[in-house]
Amino acid sequence: MTNSLLFGISIFVYFFSMVLYVSYLAFRSETLGKICTLALLAGVIIETAAILLRWYESYQMGIGRAPLTNLYESLVFFALTIAIIYLVMERKFGIKTAGAFVTPFPFIIMAYASLNPNEIQPLVPALQSNWLISHVVTCFVGYAAFAVSFGVSVLYLFKVNAENRSLKQAGAFSGHLPSSDLLDEVGYKTIAIGFPLLTIGIITGAFWANVAWGTYWSWDPKETWSLIVWFIYAAYLHARITRGWRGKKAAALSIVGFMATIFCYLGVNLILSGLHSYGGTT
Repeated sequence: MTNSLLFGISIFVYFFSMVLYVSYLAFRSETLGKICTLALLAGVIIETAAILLRWYESYQMGIGRAPLTNLYESLVFFALTIAIIYLVMERKFGIKTAGAFVTPFPFIIMAYASLNPNEIQPLVPALQSNWLISHVVTCFVGYAAFAVSFGVSVLYLFKVNAENRSLKQAGAFSGHLPSSDLLDEVGYKTIAIGFPLLTIGIITGAFWANVAWGTYWSWDPKETWSLIVWFIYAAYLHARITRGWRGKKAAALSIVGFMATIFCYLGVNLILSGLHSYGGTT
């Protein structure tokens, strides 16, 4: 069995889990809810096995590198970390209905990854560094936390808008959702997890840049947008802690931050040229 086959299976499992979570949002069956979680967990296990197999296959080819270096590999790792962080949050806070807003991400990301070249290739010189795993892992786990916060923030806005309608209209939808206070708290806590990881990712990236290019910071488009994302989430945490920002303002800033994150990750690599352009397809 090849890693490509396992990745293909994981796409279908993620799609199945997404459909189940949407169905759970509609029908609220306890049995269906358990199946949702098991399906997503199965997707995580299959994709983890695919990543490990791809790593092993790289050694079989004489390349021997962590499968985290090109667009395809970063996408599949991004999908995996989103699913894992969501499962942890679901377990801790009981926000199963939020799965309908978060689980589309692993499926869409994996489906998009399947459209990109997936050959195992040798590392370009700039990637041949011991900083590789620490930089990529911390950045993408941070990105994944922001993705979960985005999904929860969207659900929060749905919840609040439903509550602002008449009691009869609100009861049909919002009555089955977690409380707005809980959604607001989960959105905050996921950002509180992601922000220090992004900070570590930027710092390790700076040390990596110094090794690869002889400078810690060169205002490359990727570096600039990473800093923009960092400032957005720093503003979120600052406003939350010092000014008590909660509710719609916090949810809106979380959504803006994740949009900036996606542009930092995909937009910069695929649209703008710079030192990080190797992250596109090779």
